[in-house]
Amino acid sequence: MKRLKCVIAYDGTHFEGYQRQPEKRTIQGEIEKVLMKMHKGEMTPIFASGRTDAHVHAKGQVIHFDSPLEIPEDRWKIALNSLLPSDIVVVTSEEVPSDFHARFSVKGKEYHYYISLKKDRDPFMRNYYYHFPYPLHFQKMEKAAKYLVGTYDFTSFCSAKTEVKDRIRTIESLTLIQEGDQLIIKIKGTGFLYNMVRIIVGTLLEVGTGKRAPEEIPQIIEAKDRMQAGKTVPGHGLYLYKVYY
Repeated sequence: MKRLKCVIAYDGTHFEGYQRQPEKRTIQGEIEKVLMKMHKGEMTPIFASGRTDAHVHAKGQVIHFDSPLEIPEDRWKIALNSLLPSDIVVVTSEEVPSDFHARFSVKGKEYHYYISLKKDRDPFMRNYYYHFPYPLHFQKMEKAAKYLVGTYDFTSFCSAKTEVKDRIRTIESLTLIQEGDQLIIKIKGTGFLYNMVRIIVGTLLEVGTGKRAPEEIPQIIEAKDRMQAGKTVPGHGLYLYKVYY
């Protein structure tokens, strides 16, 4: 039995998230369907670095699975891509030690959030960028971002539905990059709570439009109250960019 690690990319537009759900199209469901076909009807479960929500994209999601098939590690990529739907692609495939785990071996993750600042909506960007046609004060947003770098209890920046009790996380870097009428917010950390990145982005946008001051960020963190932070921005602008091991 071999353990295979695959880096996968997917367009989340037509998926109800990563995790397998009855009667719904999911990333896990589509990949396991292909693996079942390759294993002659035998279920081969896959394990990912973490779940992504409906319409969220990935450029560097990581999965692993075990297989008895005698296929060279680099050929798994070719075999899977020949059967997967066009909105999921295996970027790399390799054999890893049996103690590797796509989720529990993670050291950190990096997410990117894409925002279109165009005055008019662009129909070709609607599934991949969050349209935000309002003037932004980038210097204030950058100042606010600095307050979020570090190790804190991020209860204020996670969904109220979060069942995880330990909400202390470390954000290693948080940068804003403006390229013409596009804004990319890059965030790297040891781990993230449910909706954490999307709430952070929503809060930074409120700082950018003047609804709140950068200096409020420490107070929001200290409050440990979801109601104190900004709104949760849509999932379609979010990309799981890379997973670190």
